[in-house]
Amino acid sequence: MIEAKDITKDYGTVRALKNVSFSIPDQQVVGLLGHNGAGKTTLMKILTGFLQPSKGTARIGGIDVVDDPLSVQAMIGYLPENAPLYPDLLVQEYLGMIADLREIDLEERDGLISEAVRRTGLEDYLVRPIGELSKGYRQRVGLAQAILHRPRVLILDEPTSGLDPSQIVEIRGLIKELARSATVMVSTHILSEVELTCERVMIIVDGEVTTDAQLAELKKGNAAIVAVDSEAAGVESALKAIAGVESVTRGEPRDGFTRFRVEGGSAALCPSIHDVVREKNWRIAELRPDVLTLESIFRDVAERPSAQPSGGAA
Repeated sequence: MIEAKDITKDYGTVRALKNVSFSIPDQQVVGLLGHNGAGKTTLMKILTGFLQPSKGTARIGGIDVVDDPLSVQAMIGYLPENAPLYPDLLVQEYLGMIADLREIDLEERDGLISEAVRRTGLEDYLVRPIGELSKGYRQRVGLAQAILHRPRVLILDEPTSGLDPSQIVEIRGLIKELARSATVMVSTHILSEVELTCERVMIIVDGEVTTDAQLAELKKGNAAIVAVDSEAAGVESALKAIAGVESVTRGEPRDGFTRFRVEGGSAALCPSIHDVVREKNWRIAELRPDVLTLESIFRDVAERPSAQPSGGAA
């Protein structure tokens, strides 16, 4: 549904995107992560036809966004980080204007507006001027205009910005619901939202996609933590001798125990470590899998641009 090939974007002497390529199938939810200035918004604007790439191609539903931007935009619902709202308009007037701009048939117009209003929880705010709404409700209005025409592709830049926790839960549920009939790309700084709503993660560092993988695969790292009596001898060498172990990292002693992080291949490490502990008769305070989080993955990738991508194609 979304295809990008060698997309490069230059702003004068600054290269914002560098040969970005990926493909997103229909009805997949993809989280786009990266620090401020990494190129996320530029990529989204190219996919929606608001910017033209300096090099490369982008297609939505098989249509080139440069050759036929209007056909592409008819398929897309787009919520930019700062939604272009008109503060003097009532909410219902604004949504009516969007329906007119999208040339929605009159017989479908009222039903689609009502559906978007219901989904975004704006029923009690239809006759309020947009300028009088809180930031969270203005964000809801922006989301309502993005889903008004039941788009096949939904591109959301910081969709939960300004929302309170209960509103975030509602929007999270809405994104999952929309994914049943649309391809969704979400850019956000809230990593927990990506973990709860997205099945695939793309991380952009300095204009390059350094990681592109299914979230489940990305978090499938195989490592274990074991805290062994600091008086025990030969612990590090014994752990390294375990079949499948690739590295052992020693931590600082604490409360009489020294913590080791053991990394390995595909085999589960904890049972093998437990066997060694019993054989050596070591006293231990802890033995557990070291579960990767999206935060740790993002920090590792984004803060070390030279790091090799893990968990999927780059």
